[in-house]
Formats: sequence, structure tokens, C-alpha cells
Amino acid sequence: MDVKFTNDDLAFRDEVRTFFEEQFDFDLAKRVLNDKSGDYKSAIVAWQKKLYEKGWIAPGWPVEYGGTGWTITQRYIFECERGRLGIPDAVPFGLKMVGPVIYTFGNEQQKEKFLPRILSSDDWWCQGYSEPGAGSDLASLQTSAELEGENYIVNGQKVWTTFAQFADWIFCLVRTSKEIRKQQGISFLLIDMKSPGVSVKPIITIDGKHSLNEVLFENVKVPIENLIGEQDKGWTYAKALLIHERAGIAEVADSRSNLNSLKLHAAAEISGGAPILADPVFQMRLSDVETELMALEYTELRALASMAEGGMPGPESSFLKIKGTEIRQAISELALQLVAYYGGALEGNLDPGALGHDFASKARVDYMYGRAASIYGGSNEVQRNVIAKMVLGV
Repeated sequence: MDVKFTNDDLAFRDEVRTFFEEQFDFDLAKRVLNDKSGDYKSAIVAWQKKLYEKGWIAPGWPVEYGGTGWTITQRYIFECERGRLGIPDAVPFGLKMVGPVIYTFGNEQQKEKFLPRILSSDDWWCQGYSEPGAGSDLASLQTSAELEGENYIVNGQKVWTTFAQFADWIFCLVRTSKEIRKQQGISFLLIDMKSPGVSVKPIITIDGKHSLNEVLFENVKVPIENLIGEQDKGWTYAKALLIHERAGIAEVADSRSNLNSLKLHAAAEISGGAPILADPVFQMRLSDVETELMALEYTELRALASMAEGGMPGPESSFLKIKGTEIRQAISELALQLVAYYGGALEGNLDPGALGHDFASKARVDYMYGRAASIYGGSNEVQRNVIAKMVLGV
């Protein structure tokens, strides 16, 4: 694997850098990054439409469905520049999750109906997988879909559904048979969130934000044409989606951006007459995280290079998920140690000009929400079981 940039690669990097710096302006950044503005969805959609108009919205999609046709190096450069400037990644549920399932397993009518609106961000999607009794053991899900004529009648509950309050559609795993092995009785349905019988209840997390929800289904009619692939075969499609989701959770570019920000603040914070960055213990911890992040970056590049040659991510997606979330949590722990007691001050209760206030607020929020990173997408304990089975043959 050659990671040296060619002249063409450097020209592409300059193009990406210029586009980001010109198009992700201050006003858009403020709207996207401040979810308390009440303008989060419209801001994200506005940014994604800029990427769509540029033809850069779906780097991972095949060209025939609207992908960029970029080389693996170009995709890497794009992510590096996005992370360097602190630009948020595209919301994954349509572009990185259900979109690939539809163009891989869906029929032509489904591709024509859904893919263009995913690319243009005219439809906002959410993911209906986890249930109160089925998280990492997803095959135990009980939300049912019974076929009546030309419709499935869906009843049940999903939980931890990110951005369901904004969603136009939800892709759901539902149980369509109890007579066979539980993994084989699951189907993959696309459900219009405006359907009668769908309701959404907010879940406010420890960081004070509203991104998660419960979604309830009460006798919801779903046309049979919204079934992806074959009935009772949804587990196959779900596994393909989870592999892509777990690989994306590595968030190497974002972790590198957060680490660089941490260094800058550690250099500015003074303790005992010297910057905290000069403290040997802090330096050692920072160095350990940076070394692990570098190793993760090369592991991700190897996985992407394999995919570029026609392969599919396998157990390496579990490696990426485990180490990526552990690094993210380690960075957030260092940030919280850096701000010390300022991390306990809630916004509005401290003079905005006080030392460390702005960074302290972000450090506290990132730390709190980051506790969930090793759980969502399949807990890290389950990912170790996946590795043991697929790599070690245990």
C-alpha cells in the first residue's frame, strides 16, 4: 500500500481544501455545530446539498448510482481535510447505511424511488434496529410485521433511534416469522414516518441533548413493495449494513481533529507556571493515544484499499469499531482532565470569558456522550466475539 501523494493527489487535496473553506462558511458552521439553535436539520441538509451539487455527497457509492468514482487515496484526502477543518460528516443513515442496502439488495423500482432522494438529502432517514429487549443481541427483536393482503401490519417499539424526530423514513428490522431460527425470521422494511400509527418520544441523554428517541408502531400499514429483498432474509441485509456502520464508527479524521484541538488547549492552559502540555504524565498519555490513532489510521487504509479492489469489509470493521471508540473515549477523558473543575460548570453558570469555559463545555459534552460510543453499533464486547469467531475460529 503506497500512501505517498502524487501530483494529481495534491491537486485534488487543494481542490477539496478550497471547496471546504469557501462553502462551509461561518454562518453554516454555527448552525450545524450548535444543535440548540433548533436549526440543526436544515443546516445539515443545506451543507449536504452543497456536497450533492458538487457531486461529492456519496464517495463510497458506485458511480452508476451517483458515487464519485474516487480512488482510495482521494477518499482518504477528502476525510482528512474534512476532519482538519472540523466539518461534520454527512448524516450516515441514508448515505452510508440504507442507501448501500437499497442499491445492493433492492429492486429497480426501489432504487429509482429512494436513491435520488437520499443523494439530494430530500429524504432524512433513521435506523430502526434496537429494541428495549434487543440491543447487541439484535436477533431477539420482537417488533412484528404480519402480511395482510398488499400490506404488512407493523406493531412494536424501537429505541435509541437517532434523529427520528427529523426523519421522513425509517428502515426497520421486523419479525415476520417465529416458526424458524430467529435470525431467519427477520425482514427489512422501509417505513414512511408519516404513516398513521407511528409515534416518536424523545430521549434526553446525560449531555442534555435530544438526538435519541423511542419510535412506536401501532397497526402501521406498510406496502409490500417496501420490503427489501426476500421476506425472512433481512438478517443478511442487516449484517451488511452493520459492517459498514461499524467501519464508519472508527472516525479517524474526527479523532485526529479532536486530538489536535486538545494539544492546542493543553499548550494554552497553565498549571504550576508551565503549560499542561509540558507535563510528563500528560505527554505520556497523549503520546499513547496518538500512537494508537496512527496505527488505527493505517488499519483503516488497508481496509479501504481492500474494498477499492472489490472486497467487502469483514472482521476488520469490528477491529476499527473497537479501537476507534476506545481512542475517541481516551481523547475525551484527556480533555476532561485538562479542563478539570471547569468541566463541571454548566453553560450559563460561568462567565463566558473565564479561563477554559468554551472548551470545558465541549469537553464535558463529548465525554458524556462518548460513553455510548463503545455500545452503539454493536457493543465492543460483542465485536470481540465476532473477531474471535471469524479470525481465531473460536
